[in-house]
Formats: sequence, C-alpha cells, structure tokens
Amino acid sequence: MNGKQVRDRNAGNSHSPRIAMLLSIIPGLGQIYNRRYFKGVLFFGIIAAFFIVFGNFLNIGFWGLVTLGTLEGVDDSRRLLIQGIVSVILTVFALGVYWINLVDAKKDAERISNGWRKTTLREGFNNAWDKGFPYALVAPGLFMIVFVLILPLLFMVALAFTNYNIYNSPPKFLLSWVGVENFLNVFSVPVWRKTFFSVLSWTVVWTLVATTLQISLGLFLAVIVNDKRVKYKKLIRTILILPWAVPGFVSILTFAAMFNDQFGAVNNQLLAPLGLNIPWLTDPLWTKIAIIFVEVWLGFAYIFALFTGVLQSISEDWYEAAEVDGASRWQRFRNITLPHVLFASAPLLIMQYTGNFNNFNLIYLFNQGGPPVRGQTAGSTDIIISWVYKLTFDTLNYNMAAVISIMLGVIVAGIAFFQFKRTRSFKEGGIDG
Repeated sequence: MNGKQVRDRNAGNSHSPRIAMLLSIIPGLGQIYNRRYFKGVLFFGIIAAFFIVFGNFLNIGFWGLVTLGTLEGVDDSRRLLIQGIVSVILTVFALGVYWINLVDAKKDAERISNGWRKTTLREGFNNAWDKGFPYALVAPGLFMIVFVLILPLLFMVALAFTNYNIYNSPPKFLLSWVGVENFLNVFSVPVWRKTFFSVLSWTVVWTLVATTLQISLGLFLAVIVNDKRVKYKKLIRTILILPWAVPGFVSILTFAAMFNDQFGAVNNQLLAPLGLNIPWLTDPLWTKIAIIFVEVWLGFAYIFALFTGVLQSISEDWYEAAEVDGASRWQRFRNITLPHVLFASAPLLIMQYTGNFNNFNLIYLFNQGGPPVRGQTAGSTDIIISWVYKLTFDTLNYNMAAVISIMLGVIVAGIAFFQFKRTRSFKEGGIDG
C-alpha cells in the first residue's frame, strides 16, 4: 500500500456516516461534508426550488383539504379538495427526494470511511446516467399513472367521506367531512340497505350464471368442432366467431329492439304463432332472462376462440394412449381435455367473470337497468356499476356513489386476487403439481 492510499485510509477512518446523515437534515450539507459539492448543491437546489415554487400552493392545498372552504359561494370545496390531494402527492415526492438525500449522504460517508476514492465530475455523471437511465425511462409513465389514475381515485375515495349530494353541491354550498357516516348508511338506512343487497345479490347471480353459461357453451362448441370427424372446420369456426366480430353496442341495441314487448321480432314473429306474448322489458324475471341470453350470445364466441386454440395444442398421442387403455370419451375429456383447457386459460376466465361483474354496457343499453322497483334507488336489473352510474348522473348522490364504488372495488379486487393465487397457471410445476 503506497503513501497516498495510507493517507486516504487514515482520512476515511475519521469520516463519520452518522455525522453525514445528521448534516443532511439540511439537504445537501451531508454531501458537502463528503466533499461531493455538486451533488450537495443539487439536493439543496431541488428542495429549495420545491418550496419556492409550491410553497403557496401547498399552504392553500392543506388548508383546503382540512376545512374544504369557509366562505359559501366563494370557496369551491371540490377545487380545494383536488388541490389538497395534489399537495399530498407533491409532498410525498418531496419526502422521497429528502429521504434519498439522507441515504445518499450516509452511503457516501460509509464508502469514504472504507477508503473509497472520490470520483471525478465526469465519472460521477457517467455513474449517475448508468444507474438513473432506467428510472428516467419510467418517470413519464409514473407521472401519468399518478395524475391520470391515482389522483381521480383518491378524489373519489375522499368524496365518500363528505356530504356531497344534490342538496349540498358546490360552489353554492360548502362540503364538510362526515367520516364513515356514508358507509354506515348503506347498512342502516332502509332504502340504501334494501337496494344495496338487492343489487349485490343480482350482480353475483348475473355474473355467475351468464359467465358460466358462456364458458360452458364455448367449451362445448370448441370440443365438437375440434373433433377430427367434423368437416369444414374453418367455415364453422368463422361462423361461430361472427358474434364476437360485430361491435357489442350494435348487438345490444339490436337485441333490445328484438325483445321489445310491443313490436319486437321475438314476440311478433317467433312467439305469436304459439300464442305467447312475454313481457321481456317490463317483467323483472323475463328481463333478467333476456339479458343473460344476450350476454351468452355476446361472450361465447371469445371463449370458443380461446378454447379452440388450447385444444389444438393438446397432443393427439395422449388421446390415443388413453383410448388404448380403454378410457371412455367422458374419461378422456375429464382427465385430458378439461385440465389442460382450464390450466391454460384460467387467468382469462377469471378476467371474464370480473368483466361481467362490471358489464355496464349491456345492462344500460338493453333496458337502462329497468324495470324500476318501488322503494329502491336502482332498477330490477341494475348491477352495482350501473347503479353507481345512476347515483352519479341521475340522482347526483356523489358521496354514496363513491361509497358503493369503493365497496365494489374491494369486492372485485379481493375475489380476483384470491382466484389468481389459487390458479395453478401462476404456480411452478405441471398440471399435477
């Protein structure tokens, strides 16, 4: 070890990481203590610029977030709430930079105490570019996620704890925080409790029945068409995929006209010769049956295409070996076809259930969630997402719409997460693993 290295080692032994971290309470001082002058000036400049640029914005933002305004007709609680949420997001970013400043000072001090040689300015730039380039690529996407996804989500969550409804709308009136009162009202106020459990139960039934029928029909047709004895497979597959090729809203509006009680083709052309006239759009039971039928029609083609691809990937040798062993058609289907199909497509099938749980288009376009139900704020075929839409745009119950949305999100996320964890296609190992 030469003399310069010995001096560097001795100087490093007296360099304290604790002192560097304590000095960094004032951003940049720790880096200056470590003789990283440019980095110290950079950290101090970033934090100082943040307070200079956003100081007044943060002051008003946090004040508005707490009070939601004090002067009716002057202060807009919605604007103050959004500014407050943005202030919280900006503060989190600033705290992140501040924490990086503390950790950076401590790590540099530790390296110096171990005899690390200070890099030149060029070397520092090169190291920063090598380490920071991936983060620079991710930063625009992160910015979009925060202000396009997280900000509206936080605003919606905040509205659930306010008294924002048609009778108390800004800017004429000021909002106020009501805590968990809105959540309690869902279960304590009769009209909300009755509507919530009625809509939730129908949403679950609708999701399970419609999606299961889609999957069953798609699997049945895929197995039949994939049979080697069936001819003209390409033509049959093209015909069966046509319902998927037509835009969904066009099919829904067409079916809504066909099921019309007065002039619909179903009653006038199909059922009239049999002496039947079914109230498809005015009777809750028949409306639910019609909606399930339409959803099965709209969704089975996708399932058919999905299962067709999976079936073609199963080796014929397996079926031949099972046939030689004396397995029946049902045994071959149950032990070979079904496990492989479910293993390969389970995540997509879970997404199909989740999608139908939130299938707003069909419910609203077919009959606007009707027919209406006395004593409820939702129609007889409204699912949770269409009920939330009505609460938001028809009755302007923004606070209760936010409450129901939060509960819906928790339910869907919980079920999806639970099912994904149980899906073997997300685990290591084969089908028998």
